[in-house]
Amino acid sequence: MQAQTKYSPQTVTGMHFWTPTIFSFKTTRPPGLQFAAGQFVRIGLPEGDGEGAEMIWRPFSLVSSPAEDTLEFYAITIPEGKLTPRLAQLKVGDTLFVDHTAYGFLTLDRFTGGEDLWLLATGTGLAPFMSILRDPAVWHRFKRIFVVHSVRWQHDLAYYDELKQFSHPDVDPSLVDRLHYVVCVTREQMPGALNGRVTSLLASGELERATGATLDPATSRIMVCGNPDMIKALRAWFTDKGYAVSRTAMPGPLVLEKQW
Repeated sequence: MQAQTKYSPQTVTGMHFWTPTIFSFKTTRPPGLQFAAGQFVRIGLPEGDGEGAEMIWRPFSLVSSPAEDTLEFYAITIPEGKLTPRLAQLKVGDTLFVDHTAYGFLTLDRFTGGEDLWLLATGTGLAPFMSILRDPAVWHRFKRIFVVHSVRWQHDLAYYDELKQFSHPDVDPSLVDRLHYVVCVTREQMPGALNGRVTSLLASGELERATGATLDPATSRIMVCGNPDMIKALRAWFTDKGYAVSRTAMPGPLVLEKQW
């Protein structure tokens, strides 16, 4: 395969399986790749072994912060998919291809003002929010951060320990009481977690009661990432409450991005 200037081969440096089908992987970082926390890049593998094999590309949000030397991604195996089953089989030392251009608008520069940042995710939609949380810029920008992660089963809670540590006084006393991590599990009961979908928890007021915070378009900035049904429902709910979707020429308090 001929060398390409738009993408390059990178080496897998780490694999971690949260469940048999949910995993994170790390790769080397292409020199010169610049991205903002919350963006995504395309990852590819050749469809075959031949010299002219077509590349299979899919977008993946970056978990790593812009300052990290390696790239980290968070994925779920789609059994009928062309790429994720192969990514799940990669080993440390294997090669994949990374696009040199970052995309996406799930970034802090979409907002003006604001005191509280709400990060609402389903499943692997948590990935860009991990990148944002690992970037010091967000902690200088907002007084409080609310991370709401909705999954089907308790064992699907990737990055649970890292999120818990953000508010642990032994890690950084300045972050205590600033990050509020809310777990939502939809198909089983989990101690300390809310039971139900984010949409229903918002509509009932249970999410606000659980955090002790009030959502307000004047002070709250909302980021949503996850499955298309959740995106559609939350777009309708928030816009009905007076949250304008942020645009390039007209920033607003609401930013949404589908995870697939």
